[in-house]
Amino acid sequence: MYIFSKIYLRILNWTESRYAIYYLSVISFLESSILPYPPPDVILAPMTLKRPDKAYYFAFICTIFSVLGGLAGYFLGEVLLQFLLGFELIKLESVAHIKTFFDTYGIWVVGIAAFSPIPYKLATITAGTMSMALLPFIIMSLIARAARYYLVVSLIKAYGQQCDQWLQKYIDRLGYTLIVVIALGIWHAN
Repeated sequence: MYIFSKIYLRILNWTESRYAIYYLSVISFLESSILPYPPPDVILAPMTLKRPDKAYYFAFICTIFSVLGGLAGYFLGEVLLQFLLGFELIKLESVAHIKTFFDTYGIWVVGIAAFSPIPYKLATITAGTMSMALLPFIIMSLIARAARYYLVVSLIKAYGQQCDQWLQKYIDRLGYTLIVVIALGIWHAN
């Protein structure tokens, strides 16, 4: 059974759609703000593989819409804090303690989350909740998100065909191995 191969080929074919750039934009926006979507890299990589001549354009679109989604998450965080305080679901003293930490390290928290696999939406919502200064938030988000997406497309342009051939050969084995590892982890945790 070649389930993972079929999924991989379907994603590659899907990225050839004339709407692919719109899907990339929407997923970049939503992943940065509210929904637990997979990172846009999942679409960005195959789009770059299919159209390496547009790789940097795709990275630009990903960056802009991701940061716009981050702003939505930021403003959602502001509303969330007022809600939590209004219904006394969180104490003002707790917020003050977290705010002190975030005032000191928040810019780095945003930068690390924007560049790494850590969910960026957690940093965006927290930044809004902790009333982080908006301009540093935007600047750090732009720098870190651009660094991530431009790195991804640069690596795909350089090594994409080799990776694609390797994935097509081994993706099913990798997928089934991952399922076994997850199952063993769940079994061991119980």
